[in-house]
Amino acid sequence: MKLLKEICAGITDLTGLNKPDQEITALVFDSRKVIPGCLFFAVRGTLVDGHRFIEQAIASGAVAVVCEEIPQNQNPDTVFIQVKEASEALGFAAANFYDQPSQKLKLVGVTGTNGKTTIATLLFQLFRELGYKCGMLSTVENRINDAVIPATHTTPDPVALNELLLEMVQHGCDYAFMEVSSHSVVQHRITGLHFAGGIFSNLTHDHLDFHKTFDNYLKAKKRFFDSLPNTAFALINLDDRNGKVMLQNTKANKKTYALKSMADFKAKILENQFGGLLLNIDGQEVWFKMVGSFNAYNLLAVYGAAMLLDQDKEKVLTALSRLAGAEGRFDYFISANKVIGIVDYAHTPDAVQNVLSTIKDIRKGNEQVITVIGCGGDRDKTKRPVMATVACEWSDKVILTSDNPRSEDPDQIIRDMQSGITPDQQRKAFAIADRKEAIKAACHLAQPDDIILLAGKGHEKYQEIKGVKYPFDDKQILAEQFKLMS
Repeated sequence: MKLLKEICAGITDLTGLNKPDQEITALVFDSRKVIPGCLFFAVRGTLVDGHRFIEQAIASGAVAVVCEEIPQNQNPDTVFIQVKEASEALGFAAANFYDQPSQKLKLVGVTGTNGKTTIATLLFQLFRELGYKCGMLSTVENRINDAVIPATHTTPDPVALNELLLEMVQHGCDYAFMEVSSHSVVQHRITGLHFAGGIFSNLTHDHLDFHKTFDNYLKAKKRFFDSLPNTAFALINLDDRNGKVMLQNTKANKKTYALKSMADFKAKILENQFGGLLLNIDGQEVWFKMVGSFNAYNLLAVYGAAMLLDQDKEKVLTALSRLAGAEGRFDYFISANKVIGIVDYAHTPDAVQNVLSTIKDIRKGNEQVITVIGCGGDRDKTKRPVMATVACEWSDKVILTSDNPRSEDPDQIIRDMQSGITPDQQRKAFAIADRKEAIKAACHLAQPDDIILLAGKGHEKYQEIKGVKYPFDDKQILAEQFKLMS
C-alpha cells in the first residue's frame, strides 16, 4: 500500500491531486480487475478506451482515477487526476508503486526486429554461468534464476513488468535482461524503468499493421535509445544501416559491434556448419554451438554487452562456447535416414532469408531444401507476399500453410502469400492449409540428406484459430514424422 503522492511522483502535467495522502492498494487499468482502494488508469488502447469504464471502476471500489478527460458526472468521494497521457503516467506510477525495482539491479534491454530473444536468453544463460543471480523477460519465457514464469507478451504491461522486476530484486538478482518490443515503447510499457544498457540487433520489415510505416517503426525503436541515461551503454549493430540512427540522440555511452565494419567489438566467421560456428572474436578463435551468420551477430552482441558490464573476457568466451541459445531458434534434428529438420521462429522476410541463406552456406551438395511456411493472421499483411517470394527464392520446394490464422481465413492468408510468387516460382510452391498435413507432406517429399525448414512458430506450443489456442508443436510433429521415416 502506498500514498497517492508517492505513486504520482515524476508524472508531469498532472492536475487534481487534492488528496495526496490517500492510501492506494493496487494499480489497475482493466476495470474487470478493480479491487477496493485501487487507483484506476483510464488508458486509451488500440481497441478499447478506458474512459468508458470509469464509472464501473468506481462502483467496484476504485478510490482514485487517472484520466485524460475528467468525466462530467464526478463522484465527490473519488480523486480524479488529469494527465496528458494515461499510459505514460501508468509507467511512472508502476515504477513508484513497486519501489523502483529497475534501479536496484542492472537492467539491459534488447530491441530490434530479429535476434531479441536469442540475445536476451544468451545474456541470461551467460551471467548465470558466471555465477550471478539473474532475471529474464522474453518472448519464450520469463525467468527468475531457476524459476520459469510463462510469458504472454514480448514485453509485459508496466504493472506486471515492475512486479516481476521487484520479485527479481527480492530473490537477490544482480542483473535482468529483457526484450524491448517496439509496441512496448509506443505504449509506454517501459516508461519509468532505469536501464543500465540497451542493445540494437537489426531493423527489417515487421509490425507495419501497428506502426503503419517503416519510419514510425524505426522511430519507436529509436525512442528506447533516446531515453537511455548517460550512465548506460548503447550497443548497436554497425552492419545494419539503421544502427547509427539509434545513436543520434542518446546520452548513453555509444558502442558498436560488427562482422563487416570497423567496430568496438569485431568478429569474423572462420567456419559455419551444422555442428556450430568457429569465430575469431576480438582476436581469439572460439567454437560456438550455434549456427549461422545471424547467430554470429547475436553472440557478438552478447560478448560486447558482457564487456561493457565489466566481465572477464576469457570467462565470457568460455561460458558462451557452452551455450545453445533460445528454444525454437534454428533447432535442428536428423532422422534415421539422414533427413535434416530445422524448426525456427523466423516470421519476417529478413529472418526467413537469414535462415535459408545459412542453410545454403552449410549444405554440402545437391540436397533439396523444402520450406514449410505461413503468415500470422491479424498482423502485417504487406509482408505476406514478400515472405513467399523469399521462401521460393531460397528453397527447392515451398509448402504454403497456416501459422496462427487467428480471426482470419487461412486460405485468404495463403492467397495473399501466393500473390508474391512469380510465374517462374509457381512450379516449386503449393499450398496445404492444414499445418500438420503440410509438415507430413514435406517429410514425404524429403529424400536422404534433404533439409526441411519449418518456419514461423519456433518455440510456440499452440496454434491460434478463431480465438482458441489449440495444442500444436512443430518440433513434436516433426519428431513423430521422423520416427515413421526410420
